[in-house]
Amino acid sequence: MYAVIKTGGKQYKVAAGEKIKVEQIAADVGQEIVIDQVLAVGDGSQIKIGTPLVSGASVKATVVAHGRHDKVRIFKMRRRKHYQKRQGHRQNYTELQIGQIAG
Repeated sequence: MYAVIKTGGKQYKVAAGEKIKVEQIAADVGQEIVIDQVLAVGDGSQIKIGTPLVSGASVKATVVAHGRHDKVRIFKMRRRKHYQKRQGHRQNYTELQIGQIAG
């Protein structure tokens, strides 16, 4: 069984037992959270698609860790104008262990 969930402005296809990295969620490590924004639930050849959400569907997940992604380097330059700008960014994430999918 799998589900398509929405969290942090992004969509993820998840199945039970998977680990995923999502945008940072305000929860403690080891805490179990329930994600109610389920866009679709599938089981083999059957699929339920919500309009926009599947009613009564939820995904339980456990917070495994918090961390930061690798640095993304931003470099802007205008040729012949003596302009260069360097910038870096590290996005925070929360790692989730997907548990039960209730659909």
